[in-house]
Amino acid sequence: MKHTMDALSTAMPKPLPPLAWIQAFETAARHLSFTLAGEELNITQSAISQRIRQLEDRLGQPLFVRHARSLSLTPAGQAWLPALQSGFQRLHEGTLEVFGPSRAAPVSLRATPMGQQAWLLPRLAIFHQAEPDIALRLVSAYWQSDFDDADVDIELRYGQGDWPEAEAIQVGNTEECMIAVAAPTLASRLHTPADLSGTTLLHAAGFAVGWRRWLMSADQLALEHATRTITCDTQVMTLEMARLGMGVALVHDGLFALWCASGNRGLQQVFPLAVPAEQHFWLVRARSHPLRPTAQRLWDFLLSAQCLPSA
Repeated sequence: MKHTMDALSTAMPKPLPPLAWIQAFETAARHLSFTLAGEELNITQSAISQRIRQLEDRLGQPLFVRHARSLSLTPAGQAWLPALQSGFQRLHEGTLEVFGPSRAAPVSLRATPMGQQAWLLPRLAIFHQAEPDIALRLVSAYWQSDFDDADVDIELRYGQGDWPEAEAIQVGNTEECMIAVAAPTLASRLHTPADLSGTTLLHAAGFAVGWRRWLMSADQLALEHATRTITCDTQVMTLEMARLGMGVALVHDGLFALWCASGNRGLQQVFPLAVPAEQHFWLVRARSHPLRPTAQRLWDFLLSAQCLPSA
């Protein structure tokens, strides 16, 4: 009898380690950081480290190589990680398939104010007419760090598309340029870029092309030291400042065209020089999990509606 029980015990697979340990490993392996894994799971770095130590003890071999200031995966960790990530994704998909998302749960989108006004809102208006029962939640972002967490379904980011953790598809105008605009009274005194000397330059932070690049293109870089500057978070604010006569604003030509088409007056382009913006709009979603069905419908619509005018 004892021989039979021993044989059965040998044949039966060992139970899997606790899910919390496995989740700690998958998150830390994705970030290659115990600290970032702790932040994502809302626990301490030491708790992540302890769970992974317990997991390694259970499995009988290390999963990470711990360097002085970094982590790397052992061959065993590298081999195991894809299976875990596939399993977590199947679990997520199966949960949605059986229980589905709450119909009342809104589809959340995040974008900068410029992205909302220049590209997103005209399309959301059409989508809402077609799908009035899908609730939407629009979240504003101002800085690149605002896009780091995962509490939204879809994002409209502005940049160069170099986000390895996300699927990013370029949308919108691929030939955006930065132009200088000002109120007519100020613009009437500005005939060449050299006339900017002594004026205030208005610009929104966070863009690849700023006043320094524009002045270089105008062969007037020395004006950096002969002008004043005001920098704020949004290009919409720089347009309003320029309208009030506070200075010359550097803005995207597409946003300026939308500003004018919306009935705003009191601004005009000052010089013909237009410097390529070097960045574009990207529709973004996380690679780590699939979109909910309602969010997928909005994603598909936004991709299909790229040909709509921005205004």
